Amino acid sequence: MTKVLVVDDDFMVAKLHCRYTAAVPGLEVVGVAHSGAEALRAAHALRPDLLLLDIFLPDMDGIAVLRELRAAGLAVDALFITAARDVDTIRSALRAGALHYLIKPFQQAALHEQLRHVTSVRSRLDGLERTEARQEDVDQIFGARPRASRDLPKGLAAPTADLVDAILRAHPEGLSATECAQAAGSLSRVSARRYLEYFAETGRAEITLRYGGTGRPERRYRRLG
Repeated sequence: MTKVLVVDDDFMVAKLHCRYTAAVPGLEVVGVAHSGAEALRAAHALRPDLLLLDIFLPDMDGIAVLRELRAAGLAVDALFITAARDVDTIRSALRAGALHYLIKPFQQAALHEQLRHVTSVRSRLDGLERTEARQEDVDQIFGARPRASRDLPKGLAAPTADLVDAILRAHPEGLSATECAQAAGSLSRVSARRYLEYFAETGRAEITLRYGGTGRPERRYRRLG
């Protein structure tokens, strides 16, 4: 399990973030803090893997919290969730090592997508059996998307691959080959499935099965990263 510490000065917002986090498989909320000092004490005591971290705290800003924890040698990642929109703050968060930066208000799905990405990255790292990673491993972990024209199997076209990838991005909850074809408008179900299977084979999508009342289960595809 990935241990999460929620840091927000608003008690109700912190409760919402806890509820959203608990709904993502593989994540466990281990604590809540409402100030920078509380966050520092909780992080040292609980050793979380991830902070959901606000910028505006009553005693110090969230970026300073992350920097102090890093200076103390704690191996913790941070996802900033804040109303701060100015570019200097965003740049500072990035330089402090933020995994991502969500601006309030946002849709619940946006936070779910980022939290699923965190669990996916940790799973990929834990799943590497080699002591040294290949470039394709690093590309997946850091979310780099190689050009679709590279290494495409015969019969697949880069523009169509880009279209299917955009459809996957627009449906973070996942979709079937039939739904993908309908969203594309110009693809058959068979063609859509070929591209979706290619994305699954190359680690850019995962496959889940949906079981109905009768017949074979439906294959559903969700983009990773």
